Parts: sequence; C-alpha cells; structure tokens
Amino acid sequence: MTEEPFVLREDRDNVATLTLNRPRSRNPLSLSMLEALSGHLGAIAGDRTVRVVIISGSGPAFSAGHDLRELHHAEDPDLVSRTFETCSSVMQQVAALPQPVIAKVAGVATAAGCQLVATCDLALASDTARFATPGVNIGLFCSTPAVAVSRALAPKHTMQLLLTGELISADDAFRMGLVNKVVTGDELDDATDDLASLLASKPASVIAAGKAAYRRQLGLSLADAYGVATRAMIDGLGEPAAVEGIGAFLDKREPDWSQ
Repeated sequence: MTEEPFVLREDRDNVATLTLNRPRSRNPLSLSMLEALSGHLGAIAGDRTVRVVIISGSGPAFSAGHDLRELHHAEDPDLVSRTFETCSSVMQQVAALPQPVIAKVAGVATAAGCQLVATCDLALASDTARFATPGVNIGLFCSTPAVAVSRALAPKHTMQLLLTGELISADDAFRMGLVNKVVTGDELDDATDDLASLLASKPASVIAAGKAAYRRQLGLSLADAYGVATRAMIDGLGEPAAVEGIGAFLDKREPDWSQ
C-alpha cells in the first residue's frame, strides 16, 4: 500500500495550496513532513505561474508542532538536530518566497505549527482555531517558535504565549496580531480564496521585490532601513510594472499587468 504524501499540492488560478497531510496525528512537523514541505517550497520559488501560496492543514488541526514521539524515541542521534535545523530552514524558505504566503488555520496551531503561522506573510483563522507555544509545559521552552512569533507580536504578547504555554483563542490571536482576520469555519475557504485572488491580481514582480526589500530593512537602524527602502523605490520606478501602473493611473485606465 502506497503511503499518502506528507504534503499535498493543488494549483488553481495561479494559487498553489500546500496542505499538511497527516490529519490523524494533527499534522506534526516531523522530519519527513518538513522535508516534503521544503521540496514544494523550493519548486514554487522558481515557478512563475504561481502568484500566491496558501498553507493549510488537513483534518481538525493546522499543525500541533514537532512530532514529540519521534524526537523522544529517536534512535538516530542526529535526528533531533536535523529536525530542528530543517525546520529553521523551512521557515526561512517561507519568508524568502517571492510570492505572498497565506496561512489558512482551522483548528489548533501549536509550537512549531504556531511558528509556521507567524512566519507566513498573512494568516486567516476560523473562529474555532486555537494557538499556543506550550513548550514550557513539557520542560522544553519554545525557543525556535519564539523567533517567528517575536517578529509578529509585541514583546508582552510574545512572552505571554511563551511563559504561560496556554492556548489562546482566534479572537485573541487577531487582537495580538498573529492573524489578520477571523471568520466562521464555513467562511474560511471563501475568505482565503478571496484574499488569494486579490493578491494574485497584483503585479508579481512588484510583490517579489517589495517582499525582499521589506525583509532586508527589518532589524536595521533607521538610517540603514531608509537606505534600503530608498534604493528599492528608485529601482522600482524604472521597472515595467511601475511604468505601466503609473501610466494607467495618470491615464485613468486599468493597468495591464500581463506585459
């Protein structure tokens, strides 16, 4: 019997949906799951037909984080280091993708699953979704999830998640800035598709350059950040997308992004 793929990919209308596909175990980010996800992200990064990426989970959970059973009973002494190093690499792949990435969250997203949500550019959640970085409850502080979460949330909110390990509601995740919008479970598919369609209608080259410039200026001094952003604006102004977009605006017509 052939084993089900760890990650499913579906392409439709210039949108690639990657679905974590181990629903019975709550889609753990095992080494095999991470390697499968990395492979898909690598392929998508160079695929010009893909303008938006959605990451979701099959079944009742988005992802419950790392496979603790796999790590706790690992016979291979390198498995633990390979898992965490691969996870960190995958999170950086997500952040570096030229396409915008949307997390579609139904159910729980905990530990590295919460890390993945925080890493995505945007996130939509059902009103029954729950989020946590619960490592402190099992004696292992969520240090790697903290990297992504601390870049998405204010320090006090980050430390609340890390120090208490408690689950928070989708509404609290929205209030804290972890997700962009909360909808009912019945609305989640349509809301995510609508957002993906909106993003796919934007010029892909502008999105890619803008994401790269945004990432580069994070963490820089004010002067250095403005240096990066100023250079990006100057370079962007001469690109075909800006020539077309500004021309369309001045001519009071819709821009043609197909050129």
